[in-house]
Order: sequence, then C-alpha cells, then structure tokens
Amino acid sequence: MTQFPFDAVGFDLDGTLLDTFRDLGEAVNHALELGGFERVSIESSKDLIGGGAKIMLSQAVDAQGGLPNDEFKTLYKAMLAYYSEHNAVYSQPYPHAVKVLDELKARGVKLVVVTNKFEEFARNVLTQLDLIHYFEDVIGGNSLGKGEDGQYLAKPHPDPLIKAREICGGGSFVFIGDSSYDINAARSASVPSVAVTYGYGDKPAHELGATAVIDSLDQLIPVLEAL
Repeated sequence: MTQFPFDAVGFDLDGTLLDTFRDLGEAVNHALELGGFERVSIESSKDLIGGGAKIMLSQAVDAQGGLPNDEFKTLYKAMLAYYSEHNAVYSQPYPHAVKVLDELKARGVKLVVVTNKFEEFARNVLTQLDLIHYFEDVIGGNSLGKGEDGQYLAKPHPDPLIKAREICGGGSFVFIGDSSYDINAARSASVPSVAVTYGYGDKPAHELGATAVIDSLDQLIPVLEAL
C-alpha cells in the first residue's frame, strides 16, 4: 500500500459526515412555534445550516419579521434545549462514511471532527450513532471560547482547524467540508480542503475554492491520494 499523503483528516459534521437537517429543522420549528411563528419547510432547513444553530434560527425568525434580542435569546435557548433531547432521531451517516472512516483508520490516519455545532451536541450525536470512537477529538463551535469581539472562535475562523491539526500531532492535514465556513477556515489555516457537493453548502461546491471537490465520500480517499 502506497504511503498516504496526509497524517490527519478533519471532517465537518453536518452536511459532510452526517445528514442531520431533519433533526435540526425540527428543532427550529419547535422554537418557531413557541414564538408564534409559522413552521418552515424541513427541506428548507438545509439552506440554513453551516453557521450554526443560532444563525439557522435567526434567519428563520428574520424571514417572518424578526424579534427583539431578549425574546430571540429565549427562543434560541428553547431550541437548544429541544435539540439536546432530539438530536439523533433522523440523523445518520452519509453513504460510504463509515467505510471511509474504517479505511482511513486502517491506514493509521488520525481523524478529527471540526464543527460549528456545539461540542456537547456533536459528541452526543456521534456517540448515539456509534461513531465517536473514530476520532481523536471533537472541536465544536464553542470549544475554543470567544474572541475579543465576543463571538465564538468557530469556522470560518482558522483557530479550530489549527487546534485540530495540533491535536492530531501537527503533521500533514486536510479538511473536508460542504460550506464556505469550512473552505474559508481551511484557507485561513493554510491547509488543503475538499468540498463535497451533496451537503448543505451556502454556495455550489465548485465555487468555494477548495483544493478538490467530490460528489460522494467513496471518492474521498482516491482524491486525497492524488493531492
């Protein structure tokens, strides 16, 4: 077997490794109903994923007239509470995800998740789906705390990817994602990236500026070998 070019591979979670939009959409709709808003199409929740749950809910609320900040915070907390109890009802790995994780581990590649989902939720979902054991660590949107601007140090900020690479031993590292948050974070962290076309991306994958683009996870390892 030829030498694999990367010591470690980082994965985004929602829309990259896991198909999670139904559970996220149900949580958004739970909060919208509590706030007296109309439910949104579960399918439309795909378009709101990427920046994290707060942005998902904010965009859904703003589309229906918005809320004062204190009322929005209350609704957001209710959404998180609901999601914490219902985050793996429909969520499942994408096709070929488990096979790819198995093969990368068999090659001695270290794996890490970097997501804008809160770390505790990401760990919970991965544990329920029996995937947590594949990863050296899980870095969530809240894992690194907040920056000077009061915002969490989450993608597209480079720090989560820099931390992920460090956790995996600091060797050659590549990041796999589906959105501009992922690819811009990789670019800022000076690591190569692979964009997937099947996820919840905010732009077409071919327009994100990734090092490579794949349509399915079964293409990942051959593409990484060719980089």
